[in-house]
Amino acid sequence: MADINVVPYIDVMLVLLVIFMITTPLLTQGVNVNLPKTSAKALPPKQAMPLIISVTRNGQYFLNVAKNANQALSAQQLMSTINAKLTAAEKRHQHLDVYVKGDKAVEYGAVVQAMVLLQKAGADQVGLITEDPSKETH
Repeated sequence: MADINVVPYIDVMLVLLVIFMITTPLLTQGVNVNLPKTSAKALPPKQAMPLIISVTRNGQYFLNVAKNANQALSAQQLMSTINAKLTAAEKRHQHLDVYVKGDKAVEYGAVVQAMVLLQKAGADQVGLITEDPSKETH
């Protein structure tokens, strides 16, 4: 009786595993902003991907789950997209976390305006993302 040689299949699976391990960190999309430094305690990770609104130094809004995460959104586009995501999560009986990631050089009013837009879109709780000062890069 002939045995099936599984070594080639294992080789292929290991190659695929290595490819996925290398490409997964590269898939992170977003906008580079210089975050303010603070020593706040990190939150435990949750299963659902949070909504992260980035506010650049010139006051533009970006959303990590938008159709094109690297394209700036108007205030109206931001509100409608957030509202749609929150409504869809609510229908699935899920809670979506919403965070604002503001550049440290942005005017305070732009971050507050983003939080007001989120409140109007239906986000009842909004968190701020900061950077740990001990992980400072030069």
